[in-house]
Amino acid sequence: MSRYVFRDGHFRDLETGAPMQLPAGPLARPGITRPMPEYASPIDGRVISTRHDRREDMKRNNCVEAGDMPSPTGGKIRNKAFAAKRGLKVSEDYR
Repeated sequence: MSRYVFRDGHFRDLETGAPMQLPAGPLARPGITRPMPEYASPIDGRVISTRHDRREDMKRNNCVEAGDMPSPTGGKIRNKAFAAKRGLKVSEDYR
């Protein structure tokens, strides 16, 4: 199995330096996540410098991501002005 390196803007064979032949379909590649900046936890003031520290801080303080919180209405629309502005209908449960 060939090993490749990225040189001069192209993937090249490690031994020969020949450019890699790309497949006809989509190319799978690794995803790289940027490091997060350090910050002090707003709950207990500890320094958070990694994603692992952040998960542990949230677990330790019984917190959840805002995006993971369930909707209080279960996705049903109850505000008449909101619905009218967007051309939607208010849910039967809130009429």
